[in-house]
Amino acid sequence: MTKSKTKRFFQIVMPLVGLISLIIFPPWNLVKAWIMPLPDTVREQVEEAISYGIDGMIVYVDQAGKEPALYAAGWKNRENQIPADPQSLFKIASISKLYIAVAVAKLAQAGVLSLDQSLADYLPDFTDRIENSEQITLRMLVRHRSGIPNYTDHPDYPWADPFKKNSDTYQLVFDRPADFAPDSKYSYSNTNYLLIGEILDKTLGYSHHRYIREKILDPIGLSHTYSLLKEVNLDEVMSGYFVDYQPDIKGNDFIQPGGSMISTAEEVGIFLRALNDGSLLNDEEQAIYSAIYDYGHTGLLPGYQSHAFYHPDIDAVVVQLVNTSGGTMWNVSEIFYNRIVKILRKVYGHTVLNSDPANPKLFIWLVIDNLSL
Repeated sequence: MTKSKTKRFFQIVMPLVGLISLIIFPPWNLVKAWIMPLPDTVREQVEEAISYGIDGMIVYVDQAGKEPALYAAGWKNRENQIPADPQSLFKIASISKLYIAVAVAKLAQAGVLSLDQSLADYLPDFTDRIENSEQITLRMLVRHRSGIPNYTDHPDYPWADPFKKNSDTYQLVFDRPADFAPDSKYSYSNTNYLLIGEILDKTLGYSHHRYIREKILDPIGLSHTYSLLKEVNLDEVMSGYFVDYQPDIKGNDFIQPGGSMISTAEEVGIFLRALNDGSLLNDEEQAIYSAIYDYGHTGLLPGYQSHAFYHPDIDAVVVQLVNTSGGTMWNVSEIFYNRIVKILRKVYGHTVLNSDPANPKLFIWLVIDNLSL
C-alpha cells in the first residue's frame, strides 16, 4: 500500500473506529445520567446534576397555574466558593437570536424592513465579498438558509481572545465560497445574525441594541437583560468554566450580534413566555415571527451553555443555565434539561417513559451528538 493510500485509509477508518468505540464504550457519566431513576422534584434533579461535573446550574420554571420557581445549585464562583445565585447574570449566547428575530418581525410588520430584500440591497459594500449576496434575502438570513459559512467554524476564530470589532469577524467569511445555494437547505450559521445586526443598525440609523431595549425589553419590564457584557458589573455575572481548564473565563467578551446578550434565568423565562403567549407581539408581528424563526433556543459559549424552551403540552417555560462547557458537558446538560421537563410532565399528569438503554436509535443519537462537539 502506498503512503498516500495508507494515509487515506486511516482518514476513513479511524473516525469509524472511534464512533464504534463510543457506541460500545460510551462515556459512563452520560450513561449514568441517562438511566438513573427520575427524582420526584426539580430541586432534587438540579442538586443531583452537580455531581456530574457541572460547576453551577440555575433553572427557572414558569408553569401555568403555579408561581414561577427558581432553583440553583453548585457555584457562582468556584475559586471563592460563592454559591450559585439564581439571580446571577449569565451569558445567554445564541438565545440572543430570539431577540433579534423579534426585532426583525416588528420592523418588517412596520414596513421598515422587507424580508424579501437582498443582502446586496441592504449591504451593497458586501456584494463582492459574500457569494450570492444578490440572491440571499433577509428572510433566508433569519431562517439560516443563506449558505454563508459560519464564522465560528473557521479554524482561526479566536475563542480565547474574541474579536473586539465585528469588522474583524467578517474577515473569516469574506471571499469564501458558499456552503450551498441560497434557500436550498438549512444550516445554522452565526454569520447570518452578524449580518442581520449590521442590517438593523444601518436601517435604523442607530444601534439595534437600543431598539431591542426600547421596543422589546422595556415594554415587558426586563431591566436585567443587556446586549453586551460591557454594560454590566462583571461581579454580578456567573463565572464560566471549561473542562480541564481552571481559570474563570467570564471576562471573555463576545460582541457579535446573535451571541452577545446577558440576562438572568428569570428574565429569559419572562421573555419566552411573552413571546409564546402573544403578549410581546401584535397579531401581525406574531404571524411574521412564526414564519421566520423558532420559539425556543439553546446557547453555547466557552464556560456557558443554556436551554430555553416553551413546552405547550404542559404550558411551561423551562430555562436552564449551566456555567461549565467542554468535554461531554453539553450532553450532560441536555440530559438534565430533558429530565427536568419529564419531572414536570409527570407532576402534570403525563405518562413519562423511562430512559431505555436498549433503545439503539436514542443511544446512537446521544453518542453521535457527543462526537459533533
